[in-house]
Amino acid sequence: MAHEFGTRAIHDGQEFDPTTGAVIPPLYLTSTFVQESIGKLRGGYEYARGGNPTRDGLQAQLASLEGGRFAFSFASGLAAEDALLRSALKPGDHVLMANDVYGGTHRLVNRIYASWGIELSVADFSSLDAIAAGLRPSTRVVWVETPSNPLMKITDIAAIANLAHEQGAIAVVDNTFATPFLQNPLALGADVVVHSTTKYLGGHSDVLGGAVVLNDEELAEKIGFIQFAAGAVSGPMDAWLTTRGIKTLALRMPRHCSNAQALAEALVGHPAIESVLYPGLEDHPGHELASRQMRGFGGMLSITFKSGEAAAKKFAESTKLFQLAESLGGVESLVNYPSEMTHASVRGTELEVPTNLVRLSVGLEDPKDLIEDALEALKGLR
Repeated sequence: MAHEFGTRAIHDGQEFDPTTGAVIPPLYLTSTFVQESIGKLRGGYEYARGGNPTRDGLQAQLASLEGGRFAFSFASGLAAEDALLRSALKPGDHVLMANDVYGGTHRLVNRIYASWGIELSVADFSSLDAIAAGLRPSTRVVWVETPSNPLMKITDIAAIANLAHEQGAIAVVDNTFATPFLQNPLALGADVVVHSTTKYLGGHSDVLGGAVVLNDEELAEKIGFIQFAAGAVSGPMDAWLTTRGIKTLALRMPRHCSNAQALAEALVGHPAIESVLYPGLEDHPGHELASRQMRGFGGMLSITFKSGEAAAKKFAESTKLFQLAESLGGVESLVNYPSEMTHASVRGTELEVPTNLVRLSVGLEDPKDLIEDALEALKGLR
C-alpha cells in the first residue's frame, strides 16, 4: 500500500525498536560495533564511518521522500556535492551550471575542481536556448537550482534533463529550496537530487547536513564508496535531529509557503522596492512553470531596492523578527545580504549578486507580525 508524503515522512526508515518497543528508534552514539567473530558482523555494522543504524534510518527516509532507490547522508551539503562530483567527473570533463546558484557550489567547482582539470561554464537556466548553447561534447554534469538562490529563477527540470541526456550528461538538481514536499526532480527526469539538509529538512537551525538521492546503481556505488573512504558522513546525533525535523516537514512547508506569499503580496508596490522576486506572484516570469512542476512556491523570496546598496543594507540591519544571519529554512525568519554573506565568494564573477538585493527566509511566525516587521524596516527608505 502506497502511503502519502506525510505518512512516509514519519514512518519510513523510522520503525519502532524491536527490542524494547520504543516508538522512536534509538540514537546509536557509538563509534564501533562488537563482532560475533572475525568478519562476522551483527546486522552488517562494523565501524561508524561505514554504517550506523541512525544514519541508515535517515537515508531510508530521504530515499522514500524523493522517490529514489539510493540515498546518502553527509556532514554538510557541500560534502554531499563533493562526493557526487568526485563520483561523476574525471579530468577534462565539463560542468554546466546555472548563473544563479548558491555561492559555495560555484566555489567548490571553480576553486577546487578546476585545479583537477574540470572545466566550468555558466548559463541563464531560465532559457533553454542558453542551456543548449552552453552544452559541450565534454559536458558530464548539468547543475540546476530551482528555485534559484537568490534570484528565485525557475528552471524547467524535465526539459533540461532531456537536453543533458542528449549530450550524455547527468542532470543534478539542488532541491534545497523546494524540498521533496514541493518538488520531486527524479520524477521529472533528473538523475540526481542534492540537499543541504541543514535547511528545511532539518528545519530548526540546529543541525548541519547534506544528502544525495538517485536511482542509478552504478553511480550510487561510487558515491557510497566515497562516503565510506573519504568519511564525510553525518554523525548519529546530526542524523537523528534531521530525521526528527523531517517528520514535521509536511506541516511546516504549507505555512512557509503561505507566509511567504502573504509577505510578497504585502511588499509589492512599496515605494522603496524595485522588485519582489517570488514565484508565487503571477507576474513572476517562472510562475506558470513553477505552478506545473511544484506543489507550492516555497518560503524563500528576495527583494531589490530602488535606491541601491545602502537601502538594502539598512533594511537588512533594521528588521527585528527577521534576524540577520546566514542559512535558511528554519522555523524562525532570517534576512540575508547575499552580496557580502552567502554569495561573497562569487563577487566579480558571472554569478555576482546585485548589491541592492536582500534575501528573506520566511519562517513560521504569525504572518501579520512578519509583514509589520518588514514594513517597519522599510520606513524612511525610498
